[in-house]
Amino acid sequence: MKEKIIEPDVWKYTLPGGWEALAGKTGADNDLLSLKTAQANDLWFHVHGLPGSHVILRGPEGAVPDAAIVKQAAAVAAWHSKARNAGIVPVSCTEAKNVSKPRGAKSGTVTIKREKTIKVRPAVPEPCT
Repeated sequence: MKEKIIEPDVWKYTLPGGWEALAGKTGADNDLLSLKTAQANDLWFHVHGLPGSHVILRGPEGAVPDAAIVKQAAAVAAWHSKARNAGIVPVSCTEAKNVSKPRGAKSGTVTIKREKTIKVRPAVPEPCT
């Protein structure tokens, strides 16, 4: 019997320059997105200290996102969190390889290392027409 690969259910946002932000819809989707779908060098985002979606930023092979793209991905993480209606909120950012799941932790719970904090206003990009 073939093992079925389960893809996380995510919101997808297209950012300039071929970048894409993926935000998990549930705790289980966050786990799949952060621990299975994300590649080691993808950037990972989550609002600091509140419940919210895990967000992965991916782009063209070998490309490095500029500060504006990183801020947009952080704003997506803030939008898909309990801080959506707040002013400026702190968002944790690290490479996906620094995200791990503690043994026995509930869905969507992870620990992260080497994080940077980015302060942004919650927002999502305008849909592409």
